[in-house]
Amino acid sequence: MRAKIFASVICIVATCALAQTTSPATQKSELTPAEKLAVTTHPLDAASIKGEYTATAGYIALKDDQQKLRANIFHVAYTLKNANAAKRPVTFVFNGGPGAASVWLHLGTAGPQRIDFPADGSAPKLPGRLVKNEFTWLTHTDLVFIDPVNTGYSRPATPEQGKEFHGVQEDIQAVGEFIRLWLVKNERWQSPKFLAGESYGTTRAAGLSEHLADRHGIALNGIVLISTVLNFGTLTPKEGNDVPFALYLPTYAAVAWQHKKLPDQKKYATLDDLKKDVEKFALDEYAPALLKGDKLDEATRARIAERLVAYTGLSREFIELSNLRVPPARFMKQLMAADRKVVGRFDGRIMGPALDPANDSAEFDPSLTPFYGAYTSTINSYIRETLKYENDLNYEVLSNRVHPWNFQGGGGGGWSGFLYVADDLRNAMHKNNQLKVLVCSGSFDLATPYFAAEHTLRTMGLDKSVRGNVSHVYYPAGHMMYHERSSLEKLHQDITTFIENATK
Repeated sequence: MRAKIFASVICIVATCALAQTTSPATQKSELTPAEKLAVTTHPLDAASIKGEYTATAGYIALKDDQQKLRANIFHVAYTLKNANAAKRPVTFVFNGGPGAASVWLHLGTAGPQRIDFPADGSAPKLPGRLVKNEFTWLTHTDLVFIDPVNTGYSRPATPEQGKEFHGVQEDIQAVGEFIRLWLVKNERWQSPKFLAGESYGTTRAAGLSEHLADRHGIALNGIVLISTVLNFGTLTPKEGNDVPFALYLPTYAAVAWQHKKLPDQKKYATLDDLKKDVEKFALDEYAPALLKGDKLDEATRARIAERLVAYTGLSREFIELSNLRVPPARFMKQLMAADRKVVGRFDGRIMGPALDPANDSAEFDPSLTPFYGAYTSTINSYIRETLKYENDLNYEVLSNRVHPWNFQGGGGGGWSGFLYVADDLRNAMHKNNQLKVLVCSGSFDLATPYFAAEHTLRTMGLDKSVRGNVSHVYYPAGHMMYHERSSLEKLHQDITTFIENATK
């Protein structure tokens, strides 16, 4: 893997200050003896299928060649009873961070129960309430939710061993070994196999796509990438890296349109009309202008500035002072500055108070912070009361334990670029031309903008013979698009169709 350094964490644990900050190296081991797996049976009553499923919660131990314990990986698996295991797909699901447990996809969209969110995707009433998930992915695939080491209940054998798992390659190897062990212990080698990851989980999934095949001979049928980042350079607009400014622009425009901040708001009757317009400008005019740097002539510069005002709702003065380059943190703070509001990074539709209006960036993310408590309370009660699993460790929903993270991927050298794993996915697809990929993007996601994902897909060098294996779908919501009701339903429909097509 041509993994390269990336200096900051982008995914669902962007506010790791919410998590504990005690250094694991100074703690005694919290690892408890591996309890027996908790196995329960539950009814499945969905529109497309009725029956029963088995839920299994607990540890699978990772050991070295001498059978010495390295770590215990916590997981929750759901399997449909009385199904033909050889034909029943199984999907391994994880979130990102690095440092996020799988609870976000588990109780947000895929599992048999979900948090009851308002239809518009705003924060639920605390402490959060679980309801039957009529859009569970269990209708078409068995599910295995994986918490990587030092997330959820997963822990290394000793705190000092955490560094053996806290890196790009280290994480891929550990999760890959877990997947192999689960297939062995559950006799599921003949099942169609899928991965589903969100945010940094898409980075992990891309790396796993080649690793699983090369190291374990596990050929995948499909991968679901939710809020995708395969090239971290696309998410880092800054001095010396101009292209991401153009890749963020369509999302800026979508957020400004949502909040009715466009100077000519009535020009765009629908979001799709706006996106089509701004995407063309970003590729054909804005990106080339940025690449000219100081050689950009004044007339063109003025025209670009005017268009940026039209697409972002920001003032001409601010655009000029920013040298035509507005980083996402400044956009989130500046768009609603007159109202002393800040827009969410994970979902630009959501606003919150600007705690320090004069600050250059937001002090918290209103599209993440209010959701953290709901996920924490519901997963803790669900595991104990419904799944009947007992563990006194802290369930790490958002964990600082995984830092520092080795973005070099364990390959050594003195790289100074960005983590890039699109080549792993490309290689896996070339080696296995049956591998299908579904990319799911939220139009208001300022953490992993959809146009950046498009850029990565069209520049990853896929052979023409497998380009048709990739499909990209969009949702009128943010990073966790499943918080919004219509997107939750659409995501289920899209994944259902995807699994059916990938297993024909």
